[in-house]
Amino acid sequence: MQKITTFLMFEGQAEEAMNYYISLFKDSEVVNILRYGPEMGEFEGKVIKATFKLNGQEFICIDSNIKHNFTFTPSVSLFVTCESDEEIENAYEKLTDNGQVLMPLGAYPFSEKYGWVNDKYGVSWQLTLVKK
Repeated sequence: MQKITTFLMFEGQAEEAMNYYISLFKDSEVVNILRYGPEMGEFEGKVIKATFKLNGQEFICIDSNIKHNFTFTPSVSLFVTCESDEEIENAYEKLTDNGQVLMPLGAYPFSEKYGWVNDKYGVSWQLTLVKK
């Protein structure tokens, strides 16, 4: 059966980012991590491939040992539907720490509470409060 999983490529911060994200959302955990060995020099111990879950949804991340001319873009973002004011405010506060606000947390015609940020790793997050 085909499965589509969000894949995040970092250049040395995959484990740090993964642990940060699982600290933000309930029902989140590291599923497995495969690491580079000593033959990779400065990349020893970095992530070849890790699988983790955020609120039960699976993600994959890696540390690329190749320097690329690109990084994350807000054109693709993780859209999170929060169930409470506390949840959206907590996620927004933590994701904006050393990040960039693209749209401040507030009321918009399409959501009573919404915010869009790039986190400190460059990953784009859209947060919205579920309408009650």
